[in-house]
Amino acid sequence: MGHREEIKVSEEELLLQKHFIEKIRNINLEFEQKHGRKKTMFISTFGCQMNARDSEKLDGMLKEMGYINAQEEKDADFIIYNTCCVRENAENKVYGNLGYLKKAKEKNPELKIALCGCMMQQDIVIETIKKTYKHVDIVFGTFNLYKFPELVYANIETGESIFDIWKEHKEIIEDLPSIRKYPFKASVNIMFGCNNFCSYCIVPYVRGRERSRKSEDILKEIRELVADGVVEVTLLGQNVNSYGKGLDEDIDFARLLRKVNEIEGLERIRFMTSHPKDLSDELIFAMRDCEKICNHIHLPFQAGNNEILKKMNRHYTKEHYLHIIEKIRKEIPDIALTTDIIVGFPGETLEQVEDTVDVVKKARFSGAFTFIYSKRTGTPAAKMEEQVDEETVKKGFNMVLDALNPIILDINKQKVGKTYKVLAEEYDEESKTLKGRLTDNSLVHFSGGERLIGHIIDVKITDCKTFYLIGKVL
Repeated sequence: MGHREEIKVSEEELLLQKHFIEKIRNINLEFEQKHGRKKTMFISTFGCQMNARDSEKLDGMLKEMGYINAQEEKDADFIIYNTCCVRENAENKVYGNLGYLKKAKEKNPELKIALCGCMMQQDIVIETIKKTYKHVDIVFGTFNLYKFPELVYANIETGESIFDIWKEHKEIIEDLPSIRKYPFKASVNIMFGCNNFCSYCIVPYVRGRERSRKSEDILKEIRELVADGVVEVTLLGQNVNSYGKGLDEDIDFARLLRKVNEIEGLERIRFMTSHPKDLSDELIFAMRDCEKICNHIHLPFQAGNNEILKKMNRHYTKEHYLHIIEKIRKEIPDIALTTDIIVGFPGETLEQVEDTVDVVKKARFSGAFTFIYSKRTGTPAAKMEEQVDEETVKKGFNMVLDALNPIILDINKQKVGKTYKVLAEEYDEESKTLKGRLTDNSLVHFSGGERLIGHIIDVKITDCKTFYLIGKVL
C-alpha cells in the first residue's frame, strides 16, 4: 500500500511541475514575440557523472520551458552552475565565476542565475551565497531537482531569491524530461546516495542515504532510450554494488545487469562506480556471461596501505583488493581495470605510499584518476591531525605516477596492430579526426568522416601514446 502511495505522489508531483513548465513557456513565448528571439540558457557542470546526468535533466526541463542553448555563457539569459564539493578547487571556481556574473547581471537585469548540486547541501555555502552573492536568483540542492520548474516560476513571480534546500531525500521522481549530450549513448541513474561514509568524502552528507530505483523503471527508461537511437548506456550509482538493498523486489546489481543485457537493440553496457568491499562473485560472473557488458571495470582502491585504508573507512585491505583483482582476471582475462588513487591522506608517509605503488604494479591498471588529498570541511578526515605537508605529498604523487604511466603505455602498446570495435563519439573539424572508445574504455583517435558518429566500427590500431590510441578505419 505504501509503495502505491509513493508512485501516486510522484505522478502528482510530475504533473505539478509540468504545469509550471507550461506557465514559463508562455512567459518566454511573450518575450520571443516582443524581442524577436528566444531566451537562451547555459549550464556549467562541475564534478561526477551523477552531476552530468542531473544537468541533462535540467537541460530537458529548460528546453521544455522554451529556452535554447547559448553559444557562450556570456550570451545566456539563464545560467546554471551544477556544483561539486568533492574537491576544493571546484568550489573556488564556482565562487570566482559568481563574482564575474555580478557584473553580467548589472548589464542584463533579466539574467537568471541558478545554483544547484552538492555544494548547495552545505550550510556554510548557503550562508556565503546569501551574504556575498545576493545576485543569485535560485539555489537548490541534490534532493529536489525535479522541483526546478516551480522554483523558476516562483522567482519570476516574486522577483525574490529562492532558496530550497532539503536535508534528506523524499521520493524518487520518475519521467523527468532530459536532453542527452549524445543521441547514441546515455547515462541512467540506478540509485542515489551513499551509505559508505569514507572518512575523506562529503558525498553521503550531500547526496543522502542510498536508495535504489525499481528495476522496472530502470528497464523502461533504457528501452525508451534504445528506441530513440541509444546503443550504449552507463548505469550510475555512487556504489552500484549496493543496488537493490531496501527495495521490495528480490534483486541485486548482478541480476539487474543480466536483465539489461536482454534488452534488444542495446549494444553496450557500462557502469560506475563499484566499491571493492562488496563486489560479489555474482557480479564477476554476470560480466563474464553477458556479451553486452563492456570489458572494463572502474574499481577505486584509493590507497594501498592497510592502516591508511582503515583511517579512510574503506572496509577492505590491500590483500583483499588484490584478491578481487585476481578473481576478476581469472574469469575475464582481457578486462581493463581502472581506479581512483588518493595521495597525501592525513598521516600518510612515503613508506605507506610504497604500498600504493605496489598495488599499481600488481594490478596493472589501464588508467587511473590520481588525486592529491583535498581537505573537505564536514568530513572526519578534515579533523584528523598529521595533515601531510605539500612537499611530501608531491613526492608521493610522483612516485605513483612514475609507476602508473609506464604500465598504461605498455598496455596500449600491446594493442598496436590489432583491430577493435570502436563507438565513434566525436568529430574534430580542425584535425578532421574522430574520437571513440573501445569496449575496454580506451580512447582512440582515428581518421574518418562525421557520418560515422554514433556507429560502432572496426578500427585498426596503428600507434599509441600513454593516454590514447591512434587508429584507422577498416
